Amino acid sequence: MTKLGIRIEDKYEAERRTAITPAHAKRLIDKHNIEIQFMPCNKRVFKNEEYIAVGCKQVDNLSEPNVIFGVKEIPSSFFEKGKTYIFFSHTIKGQPYNMGMLRKMMDMGCNLIDYERVVDDNNRRLIFFGRFAGLAGMINSLWSLGMRLREKGIETPFTKIKHACEYNSLEEAEAVIKEVGEEIRKNGLPKEISPLVIGFNGYGNVAKGAWEISDLLPVKEISPKELLTLRYGATDNKTIYKVVFKEEDLYKTKDGSAFELQHFYNNPTLYAAQFEQYVPHLDVLVNCIYWNPQSERLLTKKYLKENWNRADFHLSVIGDITCDPNGSIESTHEGTPIENPVFVYNPDTQEPTYGFKGDGILTMSVDILPSELPRESSCAFADALEPYINEIVTCNYDMPFEELALPKPIKRAMILHKGKLTPEYEYIAKYL
Repeated sequence: MTKLGIRIEDKYEAERRTAITPAHAKRLIDKHNIEIQFMPCNKRVFKNEEYIAVGCKQVDNLSEPNVIFGVKEIPSSFFEKGKTYIFFSHTIKGQPYNMGMLRKMMDMGCNLIDYERVVDDNNRRLIFFGRFAGLAGMINSLWSLGMRLREKGIETPFTKIKHACEYNSLEEAEAVIKEVGEEIRKNGLPKEISPLVIGFNGYGNVAKGAWEISDLLPVKEISPKELLTLRYGATDNKTIYKVVFKEEDLYKTKDGSAFELQHFYNNPTLYAAQFEQYVPHLDVLVNCIYWNPQSERLLTKKYLKENWNRADFHLSVIGDITCDPNGSIESTHEGTPIENPVFVYNPDTQEPTYGFKGDGILTMSVDILPSELPRESSCAFADALEPYINEIVTCNYDMPFEELALPKPIKRAMILHKGKLTPEYEYIAKYL
């Protein structure tokens, strides 16, 4: 009988997601006669008893299955010789903090399939948590805004919103945010924070999840160009203004030629960031982009230091859902844990202070946001993964890479085969 393993998630204390839920496990057992073994975990959103009830086997270790499914990075001590591991490895950018893990997998002759690189022929991701990162990230950004304004002595309806992980369900959170929206429609926001403007970098799955939450409020979308003159025209304190920034808003060619999207992706060093012109006009910035380290940063520490004390500088909260430490938002120095999700970045000292107090700009940069909605995000993720599982588990990985009987999207996501970088990922060798 074919066997697969579900490992515990131990990178973060608050990680509660799983790649395979009990409902999906039951279908795999019934349809494909797969034996599913799982390591018990008391914090996983699905109880151990739920897995046992559908026919899974609880084990202390995963020594028997040759294919192991996880979510986040795996400790180097966990890998076994020649086995196949499927998880978010965070290695495709040569991330230095995971190169030791990758080297250990190479030394052990392991196979690595990375969910992040399961894409279709148009390079669109097929298995992802992105929407739920956007949902939780936007809930947290609005919660952060309410708490930060209260710290400044300004009471708003946003203080009714809680940290996303405190809700029992997405539905419960949405109900509260709808109530906040109705209160704003009826009574408006304090004049000292009107017009309230929320800017979104990006328009992919993460951004769309964030919009689902923001659009529960009385939102009016304006263009980046309109943003630049908004505060000088007639505005409404019962409206929240929404601005979406696309690539051509964020970057321009260095030689003055016309912006071309594919050219930008292929040649990021030929483009200069032009986002900072919009920053003073925003109250909240929600960062939802995929950022290439070869691209210029969108918001630098230097710019913040020189501008944040201006009278016309309004940015007070950054919801950095992208969460690239020292990346597109340079002041995001690290991903924050769910238990300690926000810090105030002081542009003068360039130091963060955790919590809502202090001088500067409050940043929410939780790097496992989907785990704040663990049940819904795990179910949606497993829905996307399930069609590929049987072929992943039954594949003969002893065959040459070119002959592996895997679906094309899964094969594209194979970073290591028998401990060697596959052709598409050989560039990672320079980071090792």
